[in-house]
Amino acid sequence: MSTVRDGVLTRGARGAGALICLLLALLSAGWIIRDLAVAEHSADVWWAWLGETRRPREFTAWATSALDPLLVLGALAAAVAQMRTAVASSVAAGALLSLAAAVALLRIPLVWVLGADWLQGLDGGLTGWARLTVLAQLALAAALFVVVAAGRRRSPGRPGRHTAGGPAGAVAPVYGVVRAVPSVVGPGRPGSPYRGPAGTVAVLLGATGLTLAGWEIHWRQQLGWYLYRKGLLGDASVFRALLQPPVHWQGAALAVLALGAAAAALRRAALSRPAALTAAALLLAHGAVALVHTARAGAFGRLAALSVRSQLEAGTAVFVAAAALVVLLAAARPGLPDTYRDVDAMRAYGSAPGEARPPHAPPPPSRLPPGW
Repeated sequence: MSTVRDGVLTRGARGAGALICLLLALLSAGWIIRDLAVAEHSADVWWAWLGETRRPREFTAWATSALDPLLVLGALAAAVAQMRTAVASSVAAGALLSLAAAVALLRIPLVWVLGADWLQGLDGGLTGWARLTVLAQLALAAALFVVVAAGRRRSPGRPGRHTAGGPAGAVAPVYGVVRAVPSVVGPGRPGSPYRGPAGTVAVLLGATGLTLAGWEIHWRQQLGWYLYRKGLLGDASVFRALLQPPVHWQGAALAVLALGAAAAALRRAALSRPAALTAAALLLAHGAVALVHTARAGAFGRLAALSVRSQLEAGTAVFVAAAALVVLLAAARPGLPDTYRDVDAMRAYGSAPGEARPPHAPPPPSRLPPGW
């Protein structure tokens, strides 16, 4: 049996990752506090997250969307995962990678959107600070990738003889020495999902990702590239909040996150659980906003009278929200335990014929050899 275990994050890498996650959370939390400060009523921020177009005051705009509180919670959860030794190292690394991927995909278009000419009607200092925040978050996301890539180490096993009892350094006469055999609970690295939850996550996230991708293809053909480009790369007609990505970019980014997490769950990779939790939380917010918008428009009360496309849009919102909720429940279940923690330990037995021995070891002879 090999004496080298799978690569894990060093303690320093996990500490650095936790610090970066806290910085990401603070940057988004600061803008949420700013929105609460400029709102006439605190509930206005909530309604803005749910798609209300009402502005907080003249010459300013909302900064956050429904995705930002989820990014704050995700960053805090990833930081906690780095500090808890009970969390498998592969799962902790997956939490960092999932958070970094989500931040990168959702923030990249804001680099050019916040510098566009059509935002000049807003406070220049506000857009400047928002753009600086986006650049800082992208740099922190890149740092998370570097931490995971550079913070891995190979942990050599420590094989050695362990006697069945006696003081340290004492050598007892034994019949044999065997290696410990871990209990078999299923193939996979510690923290990997079980087959049932992994299959559920793969199917639902795969279907959700393909559905969102299909809608983006539909809108590309329906609107033409000129109009679709405005919703993909940003335009005044689709602007909602400073830190909210353009509508079509957001849909495409969520589809990528869902399909990536589904592929990881299909392989039962240890990082699939944090990846699924990240994607499902963002999809739940996306579906919930669409549901609220559909309900406020009264579409559910006259669903039969709507066009086929409107019915499909309402059905998609229900499916995305419901699938995301089920994925959250499935991905939150514990993964495979670390049964290989003492896989390299040596166990001695047989100092007496009737002594208890490991279940995988042959029994000692009924009569020990002369002079034993």
